[in-house]
Amino acid sequence: MSKRLGKGLDALLPALSINDDDKVVEIPLSQLRANPYQPRRTFHDESINELAASIKEHGVIQPIIVRTVLKGYEIIAGERRFRASQVCGMATIPAVVKKFSDQQVMEIALIENVQREDLNAMEVAVAYQALIDQFSLTQEELSVKVGKSRSHIANFLRLIHLPEEVKQYVSRGTLSMGHAKAIVGLKDAKLIKALAEQAIKEQWSVRELEEEVKRLEEKADTKKTSAKAKKKDPYINELEETLRDVYRTTVKIKHNNNKGKIELMYYSKDDLDRLLELLQGKIS
Repeated sequence: MSKRLGKGLDALLPALSINDDDKVVEIPLSQLRANPYQPRRTFHDESINELAASIKEHGVIQPIIVRTVLKGYEIIAGERRFRASQVCGMATIPAVVKKFSDQQVMEIALIENVQREDLNAMEVAVAYQALIDQFSLTQEELSVKVGKSRSHIANFLRLIHLPEEVKQYVSRGTLSMGHAKAIVGLKDAKLIKALAEQAIKEQWSVRELEEEVKRLEEKADTKKTSAKAKKKDPYINELEETLRDVYRTTVKIKHNNNKGKIELMYYSKDDLDRLLELLQGKIS
């Protein structure tokens, strides 16, 4: 087991092992239901069929772990074995019944999949957010529980704010986690979608996408600066230049509705004294 796991999960995962004291029972598949906290949403038919073929030949070697619920049993660990047994047309499956709280079930489902790298980036993000919402955890508390850094948690949670279409790209693996991180900070949802589609179409690397984002941001900043400069009154520009020549320093005139102020910049005490002498001379 990874030493990076949080203490809470460190204590939970050994409970998934089966020892000689555990009683294995045959449970009808009809009485089983999937773990509602299972973060994995995609089960590939090919891998399930391969497992089904193995079960047909050898049976279910490792019992699944379940807990008792109102109507039957809920799967804690072993959903792939359950699904493969359905494919085989089996009536029952060997299982061990254990007691777990909702939070424990949720944490186990998440970490079991993450440790096996069964989840895509969006599934991990949704699972992290569900844990935070369901049990009022802070990002720091969650990072301890799952044995990941705070920045790791934050990066995944940011994916929740992507447009739905882009989330689907990440879920399908069409867009990588790195690509998603490059565009998730943009404010314009349409731009995020357009960049995602362009990155997929042109097979951009993460670096190429980052450079395109940087180029667009620099272009936007230039437009803002240019627009701001254009809005400035030509008369004010002329006055600033005149005063710069007179006082030999940077001069800014800020005005609004015929009211405003004139700013004279100085860069040392001597510079300030020089400006004060000039101003006093002008006043007198």
